[in-house]
Amino acid sequence: MLCLLIADLLCALGASYTAVSIFASDRITAGFDDDRVFLAIAYIGLPLGWLILLWANGAYDRRIVGIGTDEFKRVVRTTIAVTASLGFLAFGLQKGVSRGSVAFVVLGAMAYILAVRLLARKALHLLRRRGRLATYRMLLVGSLPETLFVHKVVSRNISTGLVPVAIHLSENLPAARRAQAPVPVYFGRDLVELVHELNADTIAVCGSAGAEPDELRRLAWQLEGTGIDLVVAPQLTDVAGPRVHIRPIEGLPLLHVEEPKLSGVAWLAKNLLDRVAAALGLLVLIPVFFGISLAIRMTDRGPAFFRQLRVGHEGRIFRVWKFRTMYLDAEERKSKLVTANETDGMLFKIKDDPRVTPVGRMLRATSLDELPQLINVLKGEMSLVGPRPLPADDGDYLGDVRRRLLVRPGMTGLWQVSGRSDLSWDEAVRLDLYYVDNWSLAYDLSILWRTIGVVVARKGAY
Repeated sequence: MLCLLIADLLCALGASYTAVSIFASDRITAGFDDDRVFLAIAYIGLPLGWLILLWANGAYDRRIVGIGTDEFKRVVRTTIAVTASLGFLAFGLQKGVSRGSVAFVVLGAMAYILAVRLLARKALHLLRRRGRLATYRMLLVGSLPETLFVHKVVSRNISTGLVPVAIHLSENLPAARRAQAPVPVYFGRDLVELVHELNADTIAVCGSAGAEPDELRRLAWQLEGTGIDLVVAPQLTDVAGPRVHIRPIEGLPLLHVEEPKLSGVAWLAKNLLDRVAAALGLLVLIPVFFGISLAIRMTDRGPAFFRQLRVGHEGRIFRVWKFRTMYLDAEERKSKLVTANETDGMLFKIKDDPRVTPVGRMLRATSLDELPQLINVLKGEMSLVGPRPLPADDGDYLGDVRRRLLVRPGMTGLWQVSGRSDLSWDEAVRLDLYYVDNWSLAYDLSILWRTIGVVVARKGAY
């Protein structure tokens, strides 16, 4: 946290320096009798004010640093607070400070801080994956199925820094059942004593283990002053934070889960963003489209574009546009390659598919073959972000899978930025359903940003 605090201070100082350098000093310091007073405010008062307000807004809370979007939201809220504070001070002191310079220094500091925190997050995630820094050793408490589920979820999200080191069962089980756990299993031990023995710093009470209010309350009392965190993991999965609200009634915290919002102003903004971005993208990419089409036609005779029936919003069938990456007889050769399929469920993928042309292999690795789907986005058949459209020929789309169709399919989505073709079908469906249930415009922008890194790294593309 000290490094983050110093980085934020340098960002605020950098914004002040940039503003003073760009704007004429006589315009900035107008209303100040002494330039030294202004420079003291710019280089001491304002940066310290940033740190105080960032701290007050919880931007240094270790529970949110490096996880989710809440960290960045708190920086934005601090920016609003700094702007309001500067406005009140200027009005109260009756100083005619340049409004342009104030706007520049505030927005500049916000941009610097967000950029530095994004880089810091990348570095933190890298160190956590290597187990070298900012990891929290966690003891799981509950029944074996509940603790194993929490262990699986936490372990596949290494970037959170939570590392399960042991399980304490709420009921005794035979040694054969305990052997299923990937970490040591205990029973009948004092939890505080066990945590100290394991050198852990977090106790996670899983599922039904938190149903005994008296025991949970006594455990919280025991942990007072020990520095050990207490976390309750309810049996509520794949629901994002914004949909969950705590409604306390006489000391009883009730979790209120809102239904997914698939309509409203934000949904209208998403549709508008899709159409505008698709129209601009198609105009800008005309030379790219021409070059790719020429390369396809020169290496393999046939059309440059490929259109395939897919299932869209609410089960509507449409034709998706793609650059052709396979030879013309690919569909006829598919029946001979069924046994070579390397994925499960409703997917058919082969890493070294002999039906893919040399140009097609390059297009798939860089995801350039997906660019023509901007046409589908412009027509309203697809979105920039959403579950990937699946073939319409062999899918029943019943049960949980049907829920994917509540939103328009997307050019990219949570599935793509989380592993793409390297994921199993069940994991891909889980990610798509999570997106449907927890959609937001900010989440879409986050996925679009993550897509850039995935495409550059060529993760799971074949």
